[in-house]
Amino acid sequence: MFDTQESARVFALELGVDFPKALVYGVMDRMKSKAPEDMARVHLIVNTARMRRRVSALFLDGGAHFLPRITLLSDLGKDPKFHEIPPSISPLARRVELISLVDALLRQNPSLAARSSLFDLAESLAVLMDEMQGEGVTLNDISQLEVSDISGHWKRAQEFIGIVGQFLDLSQEQPDSEERARAVVLAQIEEWHLNPPDHPVILAGSTGSRGTTSLLMKTVANLPQGAVILPGFDVDMPAEVWEELIAEHPARLAPEDHPQYRFASFLQSLALHPKRVPMWGTTPSADTRRNAVVSLALRPVPVTDGWLRDGPDLGDLPSAMQNVTLVEAQNTREEALAIAMRLRRAASEGKTTALITPDRMLTRQVTAALDRWNIKPDDSAGTPLQLSPPGRFLRHVLELFTRPLDAEALLTLLKHPLTHRGSDRGDHLRLTRELELSIRRYGPAFPTADSLNAWAKKNKRDGAKEWSNWVAQTFCDLTCEGPQNAVNLAEQHIDLAERISQGATGSGTGELWQEAAGRAALAQWHALQPVLDALPDLSARDYADLFGGILSRGEVRKPDLGHPNVLIWGTLEARVQGADLLILAGLNEGSWPEAPKPDPWLNRRMRAGAGLLLPERRVGLSAHDFQQAIAAQEVWLTRSQRSDDAQTVPSRWLNRLTNLMGGLPDQNGPEAIKQMQARGTEWLQRAALLETPIKSAAAARPSPRPAVNARPNQLSVTEIKTLVRDPYAIYAKHVLKLAPLDSLVKTADARLRGIAVHQVFEDFVRSWDSANTADDLMAHAKRIFDSDVDWPSARLMWAARIARLADEFVAEERDRQANAVSTKLEVEGKSVLSDLGFTLTVKADRIDLDARSGAHLYDYKTGQIPTKPQQIAFDMQLLLEAAMAERGDFDGIHPRHVEGATYLGVGSGVKSVQAPLDEKPTAQVWSELHKLIADYQEPNKGYTARRAMEKSKSFGRYDQLARFGEWDETTMPDDDGVKP
Repeated sequence: MFDTQESARVFALELGVDFPKALVYGVMDRMKSKAPEDMARVHLIVNTARMRRRVSALFLDGGAHFLPRITLLSDLGKDPKFHEIPPSISPLARRVELISLVDALLRQNPSLAARSSLFDLAESLAVLMDEMQGEGVTLNDISQLEVSDISGHWKRAQEFIGIVGQFLDLSQEQPDSEERARAVVLAQIEEWHLNPPDHPVILAGSTGSRGTTSLLMKTVANLPQGAVILPGFDVDMPAEVWEELIAEHPARLAPEDHPQYRFASFLQSLALHPKRVPMWGTTPSADTRRNAVVSLALRPVPVTDGWLRDGPDLGDLPSAMQNVTLVEAQNTREEALAIAMRLRRAASEGKTTALITPDRMLTRQVTAALDRWNIKPDDSAGTPLQLSPPGRFLRHVLELFTRPLDAEALLTLLKHPLTHRGSDRGDHLRLTRELELSIRRYGPAFPTADSLNAWAKKNKRDGAKEWSNWVAQTFCDLTCEGPQNAVNLAEQHIDLAERISQGATGSGTGELWQEAAGRAALAQWHALQPVLDALPDLSARDYADLFGGILSRGEVRKPDLGHPNVLIWGTLEARVQGADLLILAGLNEGSWPEAPKPDPWLNRRMRAGAGLLLPERRVGLSAHDFQQAIAAQEVWLTRSQRSDDAQTVPSRWLNRLTNLMGGLPDQNGPEAIKQMQARGTEWLQRAALLETPIKSAAAARPSPRPAVNARPNQLSVTEIKTLVRDPYAIYAKHVLKLAPLDSLVKTADARLRGIAVHQVFEDFVRSWDSANTADDLMAHAKRIFDSDVDWPSARLMWAARIARLADEFVAEERDRQANAVSTKLEVEGKSVLSDLGFTLTVKADRIDLDARSGAHLYDYKTGQIPTKPQQIAFDMQLLLEAAMAERGDFDGIHPRHVEGATYLGVGSGVKSVQAPLDEKPTAQVWSELHKLIADYQEPNKGYTARRAMEKSKSFGRYDQLARFGEWDETTMPDDDGVKP
């Protein structure tokens, strides 16, 4: 295939060329004069399975002929001739061993690092070891670094790095994947040196960014019939720029962040000049003028003065950038929606479009936006296993071991689509719904076996008792305290997950391990199971972190479900296959290029001195991916100006490109930028139109007028205030029979505090003895809070409040008891307005009867006590109770003269506020009540929403139903509402 030559044989394909297609055409062109069977002796080595599939497909499209041998770089180690090299240990097993050693080191010397960083430290050591083995760096190379360590950090770091040395010493018997890959490459190189192959060997598509790969590329390039083909080669860079890339500068590190640096370094090692590298084929680039613009924009910083010299040679920039669209959205939502709309347009036109971005959150937003048109993209990365249904399910189950069971955790699992799949799920869902409604209404916040059994006794549905027993036995009392044996903990976790998935009846695993995601999760479990013995005892929280990290390493992909023309690729895949349109998204600093992960062990200078990868090398690889992608036929460049309510910074490459063009007015550079932005703005406007809600008239302020016989004929005294302030709430509750759904996440709120504190003072007064002290009151508080309040912090805080007022309350209570002959608590009453057919009900907190048969009414208040004007006009609870007492409408109490009605404030202190009986006598109260009820029995009287709220910001329980916000208190009530 190749003529004999003294130098290494390296070819290149320029930017904007379909690399797999050009590779295949080049091979076929060079072999057309050879015998047909010679093609079968050609050995092609490519770097990804996706490239191998496409190259194979392109060869098959060429008609009937022999095919070359096509292998992956990673396939070298599968050759039987390397059987003497021990198989590599699994990455998971190595990380588990590192966890064990780091755990032992931290136990021995806790001052080295916080125990919460155990898994992060083990993972970072594993990454360091992979890099050392891939680059051929020894522990001695690191230990000999000259470091001035004032803080002691380097000394501590060396203790951890010493752990790596233990495994490097065992690399011959138990090599890691990187170590074995390097050993295989070195063995292959030695074999080729001894017996050079006489058939063509072509290594194509690699950039030589890793040391092991670079060694193999150099060897292949020097074989008699070997060749290396470099992808995305910049033919527009002048010689002086190439020389700048490989020049040694003692004062600074090499410019590894340049997209062509790896090629410059590789060619220098072969004594080849980049300007003399021949092209592999004659396939033209998609747009050579645009390539020249991008090449100039991305030049290394020391030679950007070339912008002024070479910029005028670029020609007319608007024509060079005519197929480039710049989308600068306000936020990521707008960006995702504009991208989704363009993908949809391309799909309808039958064009192939690929979205390329390292930002996985953005790709998920685009996928969600495409769902409105029922388009599922073919995402090469798939779905992270931890976000799949089995992944979420397994993590939810694991949380049962880490903290006490609460209502939210219980219902989350009971309603999960994988729960109870092995037996009758219909009955399970019905019972789950009923349990949820009960918990929302009555609690408890932390379900127990006893509370579940009590619920089952009240439920009349068949099978409720058996089902609640299954829930109690399966979900309750699973919290693990202290370190646990890792094997036992893991087995308990998986066993529990399978039992929950199976359900209350039968045995099995339900549907947990079915479908692609379930099989992937099971594979991760099978990988973890053999190495559990090496783990130290772990807390449930530590094991949860470990298991979550393992799930995060997996992914689930369903290529058969994606749209064939709507693709989502990683940055590397841009070089593998072409598309009619490439969308380069998320072009912000920190996203593309990604922000380098912090290295807890070595800084940049130390890494450079040891021969490890620098953060700039990863930036350079991303830059190369960007330079290749932007050279496509049609390109979109997108970014969001804000992300998470913070201003973003454009990607350095986008900044350079716009800065270059903006500084070339003679070449119409500013006009080219405006045209690029205008094309993007057009799509952003379309996205805005898609999101613009259809205008509709605002809802009127409701004032429904139901039929008189449908109106409530019974209210409690506490609801009279609501009838005055927000009549619509009475209508919604008693006429529509609607009630807001109580929160599932129970909290120690004001309502619970009021109930518990009321119970404290009621029990204390009921058991009153003249010898009672503040300690007796606190004993009641402790007993009730311990039994009724599930939150320890709330118990302590509420008890502290009662303690502050206990002495004062007991002292005042002695005075009240001295004046009372009998004290009645929680007294129910009922008054009938017979002429209106209406009943008023009440449950008074407390009624004291004195020696003269006078009644003293008390109402405990933990919150704000209504003022006198409020009691006179709106909050007439005590006034109404006084009127009912004088009428004799309380159970077991004859008509009495009311000596007083008092609010007893027991919030932050003891406060007594008298009801204004002297200013508003009971006869007047009763007359006003009669008139109020009579008014609402008039057919034309409407239940107006928020008729007289205390404040405009006051919350009403039915505000959402009334669509408050579309109207306000200045809006006149709607007379066209519900009518009789």
